[in-house]
Amino acid sequence: MPILKSSEMSSVEVKMDAAKNVLKQTGITGKEGWEGWSMRIFTLGADGYTPKHTHDWPHINYIIRGSGTLFIDGEEQAVAPGDTAYVPGGEVHQFRNAGDGDFSFICIVPEEGDK
Repeated sequence: MPILKSSEMSSVEVKMDAAKNVLKQTGITGKEGWEGWSMRIFTLGADGYTPKHTHDWPHINYIIRGSGTLFIDGEEQAVAPGDTAYVPGGEVHQFRNAGDGDFSFICIVPEEGDK
C-alpha cells in the first residue's frame, strides 16, 4: 500500500463562483489500489466555504483541523476536529470555515464523485 506524503498529493484550488478559499488535495484513489473510492482533503482558508450543492453520491467527512460548520438538513451545525459527518446523496450541503485559521477535513466519495 503506498504512503502519500502531503507534499506529494495533487493539489488544486477550487475555482467556482460559489466557493471561496478552498484547496483540494487528492489522496488515495483507484490509482493507488482503492478501486471505486477516492479520499480527498479539503482545506478552507479564512472566510472560506464550499458551494451549497447537491449530487447523487454520498460522502463521509472527518474533521482534521480548525472549526467550521456543515449546512445539512436545512440548518448549520458546528463541527470540530474528531467529528465525523455523513452526507447522503441528494442532500443540499455546504462546509464553512468558522475560525481564524485553516479548517480541514477528509472527504471520502465513490470514484464518480471525484471528477
